[in-house]
Amino acid sequence: MSGIFTFWRANKKTSASIAKDRLQVLVAHERSANQQPEWMPKMQREILDVIRKYVPIASDDLKMEVRNEGENVSVIEINVDYPIGK
Repeated sequence: MSGIFTFWRANKKTSASIAKDRLQVLVAHERSANQQPEWMPKMQREILDVIRKYVPIASDDLKMEVRNEGENVSVIEINVDYPIGK
């Protein structure tokens, strides 16, 4: 009977190891977010300039992301936060 309890206790993760796992996921996510193409900041500024010709928006209201959807396909996703009535 004590072997069963030892088995469960041995497989239980400590809070430190759980925190480490979560931190590794966050770091991996941040690294992937920071690996944007070199042309992306310029494109983002130019898109922001075009939008500002028509509506007032802040720089942080424009978000762009490039992701691979397959071997030969990449997607550029552009999101503009613009409250109604601005």
